[in-house]
Amino acid sequence: MNGAGGGEMEEEKVVLMWGYLPGVSPQRSPVLSPTTVPMPESYAGDRWSDVSGGGCGFAMAVSESGKLFTWGSTDDMGLSYVASGKHEENPESFPLPDEVKIVRAAAGWAHCIAVTAYGEVYTWGWKECVPSGKVVGDQSMGGNLEKDDRKSTFMNDQVSPRSHVSGTSSKMVSTYESRNGEESTKRRRVSSAKQGPETSTSGDETLSAPPCLVTLNAGVRIAAVAAGGRHTLALSDEGQVWGWGYGGEGQLGLGSRIRMVSSPHPVPCFESASFGTERSSSVTKGSTSSDLRACKVAGSCVKAIACGGRHSAVVTDTGAILTFGWGLYGQCGQGSTDDELKPMCVTSLIGVKMQGVAAGLWHTVCISDDGDVYSFGGNQFGQLGTGSDQAETLPKLLEAECLENKNAKVVSCGARHSAIITEDGSVFCWGWNKYGQLGLGDATDRSIPSPVPIDGFQMTNVTCGWWHTLALGKSLT
Repeated sequence: MNGAGGGEMEEEKVVLMWGYLPGVSPQRSPVLSPTTVPMPESYAGDRWSDVSGGGCGFAMAVSESGKLFTWGSTDDMGLSYVASGKHEENPESFPLPDEVKIVRAAAGWAHCIAVTAYGEVYTWGWKECVPSGKVVGDQSMGGNLEKDDRKSTFMNDQVSPRSHVSGTSSKMVSTYESRNGEESTKRRRVSSAKQGPETSTSGDETLSAPPCLVTLNAGVRIAAVAAGGRHTLALSDEGQVWGWGYGGEGQLGLGSRIRMVSSPHPVPCFESASFGTERSSSVTKGSTSSDLRACKVAGSCVKAIACGGRHSAVVTDTGAILTFGWGLYGQCGQGSTDDELKPMCVTSLIGVKMQGVAAGLWHTVCISDDGDVYSFGGNQFGQLGTGSDQAETLPKLLEAECLENKNAKVVSCGARHSAIITEDGSVFCWGWNKYGQLGLGDATDRSIPSPVPIDGFQMTNVTCGWWHTLALGKSLT
């Protein structure tokens, strides 16, 4: 909400985008430098209030009146096109009930979540990501909400924009870009079922669920949401985390490899077992006093959440980082490449109070109260910002010269790129840049943070999608 008093000039807010959104350009060329996203003329007088990177090839933003806008997809992107509301070049209001006021949103590969001003949650998109609940959207958008037992048609995490030129959703499954063959052999493969007829989106609509109101326990109000490849986390205003969707690598933190959770379940973040192999020697298994110390270090409630492709991370009230899920590239920060089936404290960061965390496909980035940036996990494209392409299984402090005397305040991760905003409103990006998602005017990867040239605006939020980045800011004039 705007706190300006009557008669005062309201600050102009702007949404900037860069990178690749296939529906934005008729030639499907990437946007290499920050470009203004206009508010639709039909909503003149409304203003932007928040941004969400969106999913695989689409973007989302929220207005002060509580409307959710989506754009950027094309009709050959299958489920992503359906999840984005079939909105292409220009932002359009997503069809949610008129009385609903959205305050923030998130998107995974092909599912979306939105939070209302009353702490309610709406979700839609890929059926297996949508829990049972009250349907409020157009049934024609995605059939019914009944779960089926068919094999999942999970598309490859590494899907590339090149795979969308055929006009068929089935070809999105196989395309996969990698710097070397090692990744294709290391990565767990998920078999794909055929997706029906090769028509525009008909086959995908049968796999997509319309918006529904998520059923939560009485009195639960959600303050924030995060979306991974196929899973969702929601954070209540009291600091409890809820999760649903796919959990085969432990990304729901329930202590098992349960494949599908079809209704919200609380994530147990504060058990003494949340200390991993790197735990302090002072924490001894089976000791009552050590259990108390463990709980004290971990905290008593969660302040921030993040979902990666198949892993998750949270920040607690004591500034501890807890991670869980897929660990093949060290993205859980535990000093190993093991999966973590329940929330585990990143013990190497104990003593450094964290305030924010973000997660990509294979990597995690967090920022401390002092504005320092730490990263760990896969680094094939420089997405850790360490100056090399070497993976890190333990958090590493970024020591780039351009970040000296700069304090990071906001962090976000795309599939294979990262971004921060510093306290002076500057944006820095690094990692994969094949589609201009770093906003540096070229398509060259960066392995260290690089300042994004933005003139005339002070940025307040940044969020990364698969191949693009959005930033929210205000005019300096």
